[in-house]
Amino acid sequence: MYAVIKAGGKQHKVKVGDVLEIEVVHGGEGPLTFAPLLVVDDDGTTHVGKELAKAVVRATPVGETKGDKVKVFKYRPKTGYQAARGHRQQYTLIEIEEVSFGGATPRAARAAKAEALVEAPEEAPAEAPEEAPAEAPAEAPAEAPAEE
Repeated sequence: MYAVIKAGGKQHKVKVGDVLEIEVVHGGEGPLTFAPLLVVDDDGTTHVGKELAKAVVRATPVGETKGDKVKVFKYRPKTGYQAARGHRQQYTLIEIEEVSFGGATPRAARAAKAEALVEAPEEAPAEAPEEAPAEAPAEAPAEAPAEE
């Protein structure tokens, strides 16, 4: 089972046991929960849209690290302008502990329903009480013979 989560403005395809670098999460001592998700694949069945309301990905922070140094050098010719700067992005390492789909999958729900039908004897539907025959509409009074 895998899921596609959104963390730090980026999308990650994750499964249980993966260790990811996501943008730094401040105060993330306890377990992290990612919801809503973008896609969940459960035993070959892909779930998207409204079905994902029950899906959850749980992760535990493992540590923090810094990314590679990015060197920024600005230069304008003939003016003597030079500026050198650097940047290192901070990341939080997380380990994916659980990818769960809250409700029963459609395939599992159909299988459970089929088993229930096989196990339970089929009951005959109760007969509806017979209705009294509807009364015939009253006939219109006969017209008087026309006098000539």
